Amino acid sequence: MPRPRAFDERDVLERAREQFWTTGYAGTRMDDIARATGLGKGSLYGAFGDKNALFHRVFADWCTAVVEVAGEQLTGGPDEEALGRLSAYVHLMAENAAVDTEHRGCLLAKGVAERAQHDPTVNKQSAQVMTALLALLREEIVAAQRNGDIDSAADSEHLAAMLLTVVRGLEAVGKAGLAPEVLRATAETAMAALPTPGKRKRHTTERDAPAAENDPAES
Repeated sequence: MPRPRAFDERDVLERAREQFWTTGYAGTRMDDIARATGLGKGSLYGAFGDKNALFHRVFADWCTAVVEVAGEQLTGGPDEEALGRLSAYVHLMAENAAVDTEHRGCLLAKGVAERAQHDPTVNKQSAQVMTALLALLREEIVAAQRNGDIDSAADSEHLAAMLLTVVRGLEAVGKAGLAPEVLRATAETAMAALPTPGKRKRHTTERDAPAAENDPAES
């Protein structure tokens, strides 16, 4: 019979995640993970495989968590609260970036930057996350359109892609050092940019109105 493992697998994965998150894939050695987890390299290899396999496990867990957090914010509830759910999610992402004083960013973005070009597993998992986030955002936008809070003529897929780009971009520019107040203001601007029926009507009226002729008396 195989001997039962004498360690908490979840705790080991969390410590490995912290190591990868802090030093990146390339900057992390199995010796580093062994020190961080308190396990010998033999135990790590036996339980999780090599560094690449361990990173895949950690990265997959992180990707699942990213979608779960979005799902908690964006699914369920009546249509009249959909715009509020969208706003809460966008502002949550801005706040997460604003309080990241260590500028570690997101392990998803870090893993993609390092590994996606040469690692099909990371590339596939990151694409699945983006697809899932896009679907969640689009679902709430459609709900807000049904309630009349967002212009029903607007392309829900394009609006979802815009918000997804904003929330993922906030993490990137926050890590690069953009001021927290700018990140928070960007979230406000993104939400204000969503087209409402009133905005569309005013915009059309102003655009289509003929230019006023000069008053001869003012010449």
